[in-house]
Amino acid sequence: MTDQIKMIAKWLGTGSIDIFGCPFSGKDTQGQILADLFNGTLIAGGDILRSHKDPAKIEHILDSGGIVPSDFYIDLVLPYLAQSKYDRKPLFLSAVGRAHGEEPIVMKTASDAGHPIKAVVSLSLTEAEVWRRFDNDKGKDDRGNRADDRHEVLKNRLKKFKDRTLPVIDYYRTKGLLIEVDGALSREAVTEEILKELAKRSSK
Repeated sequence: MTDQIKMIAKWLGTGSIDIFGCPFSGKDTQGQILADLFNGTLIAGGDILRSHKDPAKIEHILDSGGIVPSDFYIDLVLPYLAQSKYDRKPLFLSAVGRAHGEEPIVMKTASDAGHPIKAVVSLSLTEAEVWRRFDNDKGKDDRGNRADDRHEVLKNRLKKFKDRTLPVIDYYRTKGLLIEVDGALSREAVTEEILKELAKRSSK
């Protein structure tokens, strides 16, 4: 383990880092890389919703690119943060609380669960780059058979991101928690930039 990783790990403790970005920005990819580096756990809000025992309640919303209503989302997703299997580990959250208005509840719940949010990462990507990645990913079959990857659904997802998630990112900016990274960089370069910014925070 490098000195940089050790320093960040000590600062992070059992805290959490929430990662946001538009579709195809690499949120889950970077979350998993960080989870592996820091012996943590990746929690993706979308994956939790899709694994719900009664998916009919939310399937239509997800498949159309929408966002699950906040009250249902909070009741379903946030209790995951307090599970005992996550004790003594940092959490890396992929767009947990992506609708404006959920941020204070996400922060309080994470803190109460022993995983206070220490930083929020925003992976920025132009809409042109999103569509380029969308076209390149066609036929790769590495994201599973996801209905929300259809062309018309992606348009809706992008609109929802602009309308409801960009204000979330602004909220964390005002709290001094935001780290902004160019998501168009290579996977390795994005990770390097995130670690560099986390190291700055851990040295304060």
